[in-house]
Amino acid sequence: MEIAGKVAIVTGAGGGIGAGLARRLVAGGARVVVADLDADAAAKVAEELGAQAIAVGGDVTDRLVIAELIAAAELEFGPVDLYFANAGIGGGPGLDSTEAQWSAALEVNVLAHVRAAELLVPGWVERGSGYFVSTASAAGLLTQIGSAPYSVTKHAAVGFAEWLSVTYGDQGVRVSCLCPMGVDTRLLTGELIPDDPDASALAIKAVKTAGKVLSTEEVAETVVAAMAAEHFLILPHPEVLEMYRHKGADYDRWISGMRRFQAMLRA
Repeated sequence: MEIAGKVAIVTGAGGGIGAGLARRLVAGGARVVVADLDADAAAKVAEELGAQAIAVGGDVTDRLVIAELIAAAELEFGPVDLYFANAGIGGGPGLDSTEAQWSAALEVNVLAHVRAAELLVPGWVERGSGYFVSTASAAGLLTQIGSAPYSVTKHAAVGFAEWLSVTYGDQGVRVSCLCPMGVDTRLLTGELIPDDPDASALAIKAVKTAGKVLSTEEVAETVVAAMAAEHFLILPHPEVLEMYRHKGADYDRWISGMRRFQAMLRA
């Protein structure tokens, strides 16, 4: 997959990984709809990118908003080739997470992906081409110390991306799943679990201790390279693959190791 000349929608693109992706896509010759719940942030990114980008504000858990994004892309640039389901939230802490926190995490981190696929994939199958990129997390392959909703919903995001690729990969629909560890975004500066400072601090410490914190530009570059090779799993932190292998090779040992890691973080 080459991005030059393609039409893309990037959600959660008012900042963080989404903004990094939008910038890299435009630099590579794509035309981009910059979507974000924060309409002003989206507009700022789109203005920076010039004529190859437009901004649309709205809640991408809403099927009607996703339809508006697709319609705006088609009106301004043409049929959508690439969809980056990138918007994400942290959720709550553990078993004391509220129903509202669980619901919000499921809506943003999982169901927003499902609804976008429902609207785009049938058309892509008819055309014989399309690319869906899901931003999950290394937490979706491993786990997230400090946040049950984040860990569970990121696992679900990986699972949905896998299913999408297995089901439609032979019909021209390409799927990649982005699973980074620490990235220099607002989620890593105190907003992972905004309603619980202690749990948020534990989660952030776990991420920062596990490996290097990458810039959004580094992540975006990795994504574009992986898409060019049409790799399903995108790992900006290569060590995640080794961790994942250890988990699969001896699940009990891996869980014991994670308990020790958690105890060390709390010490």
